[in-house]
Amino acid sequence: MAQEITLSLADAEALSHRVLSNNGFNQAHAEAITRSVLAAQRDECHSHGLYRLIGCVQTARYRGLDPDAEPQVIDQAPSVVKVDARRGSSLLAFERGLPHLVEKASRSGMAALAINNGFHFSALWQEVEALSEQGLAGIAMTPSHAYVAPAGGRSPLFGTNPFAFSWPRPGKTPYTFDFATSVVARGEIELHQRAGKALPAGWAIDREGNPTTDPQAALDGALLPFGGYKGSALSTMIELLAGPLIGDLLGHETQAATPDGKGQPHHGELILAFSLEAFLGSDKARHQQHAETLFEAILDQGARLPSQRRFEARERSRAHGVIIPQTLYDELTALASPA
Repeated sequence: MAQEITLSLADAEALSHRVLSNNGFNQAHAEAITRSVLAAQRDECHSHGLYRLIGCVQTARYRGLDPDAEPQVIDQAPSVVKVDARRGSSLLAFERGLPHLVEKASRSGMAALAINNGFHFSALWQEVEALSEQGLAGIAMTPSHAYVAPAGGRSPLFGTNPFAFSWPRPGKTPYTFDFATSVVARGEIELHQRAGKALPAGWAIDREGNPTTDPQAALDGALLPFGGYKGSALSTMIELLAGPLIGDLLGHETQAATPDGKGQPHHGELILAFSLEAFLGSDKARHQQHAETLFEAILDQGARLPSQRRFEARERSRAHGVIIPQTLYDELTALASPA
């Protein structure tokens, strides 16, 4: 059985800072990335947690990510703010654009934040939940590199193209979902490979288009869209809205960073915010309570709400710390050591 290690949240945060700071990331980027990976690890979203620091460092070393980039905020239109990440992490670009998005949505009822030219690796639930913390409903989407075959296809064309939504609930954790439009996130394939575990059937195909449960064959081949043609159509929508609509690339036009520095790991992201206050005025509280009847009806049937297990994991981690494989801890400790 693989050995594991438990870290307090404070120790995990400090380790992330050391990894990033000792590998050329300025303080602003190190803090933004650490907030993201720590939140994911805390909520037991392992594929987007501390493990992602390895990819951030490698991408910076391959010159596919500028760890010192300063995002440029652009007031594009009354309800649109754009942020040019300038080949830096999309996380810092989001944090710089968020106050402008909140202000525009609160004033106009709904608004959009378009992030261009950013390196994106994080879970989208964090961004839509940041909107729910402001009392706004939010939607986020982004394409990624071509890892997914279209329904009926045989080779990669789409990104995993995640889509997230969050609805604020007074006095309760928000209703939030976040899913890839592929059967599973690519990070899950990578974690199976690292653990030497076979994939479940139906996740991927190999280079010849044949079903496979071999993680390496899946990484060399393609993931599958969830729900067949329905997932494929949603993935296409995300490509268009977070690509051409905001003046950015399609997933198959990007490429992960490579040792020769010729990779193109930058693309766009679109975040939409909706002000309940602007739509509902003095009726806001009544209609939010109306929404609660739907959540209660779901729970009354014995079903669970999306992210329910994640919020439970959050409380466990706050009380007991986070658990990661010893091998991952050793890798991160090595990266955190001064060169």
